[in-house]
Amino acid sequence: MNNLQLSQKETTLLCDLKSQEKICVEKYTKYSSNALDPQLKELFTSIANVEQQHLNTLTQIESGIIPQSNGGSQSVKSNFTENYGLGDTPDKKADSYLCSDLLADEKHVSNLYNTCIFEFKDTALRNTLNHIQKEEQEHGKAIYDYMSVNNMYS
Repeated sequence: MNNLQLSQKETTLLCDLKSQEKICVEKYTKYSSNALDPQLKELFTSIANVEQQHLNTLTQIESGIIPQSNGGSQSVKSNFTENYGLGDTPDKKADSYLCSDLLADEKHVSNLYNTCIFEFKDTALRNTLNHIQKEEQEHGKAIYDYMSVNNMYS
């Protein structure tokens, strides 16, 4: 582990990232309990766990430590079976809302990571943020895949 001295701008951006990750953990946890399809509950729980790891990583960075990369991404399930057909049902509408909201969050947080990657000077730190961003993109892809299989994405 390396000691790290962050600039004021990096500290501010890191604070923004932590805030977004806290929201992600809270929403995925809450939405997991609200989801009606068991596949979606499982997906949201899995992503919540990865988001918590992102928050833990950012907390380490905030304390001046560049975490050692574990190498691979923490993958989430992205192959789903169809639960909802073409018609609209109240359950489908409810789960679709949860997915749409979280997909918008993933787009936002991925964009924030993109900005931060360009703003941080330490190469190892930039690589860590890039790794997290790739996982955020995978989360968005998994939600998209679920929505697509369940006729929710237009």
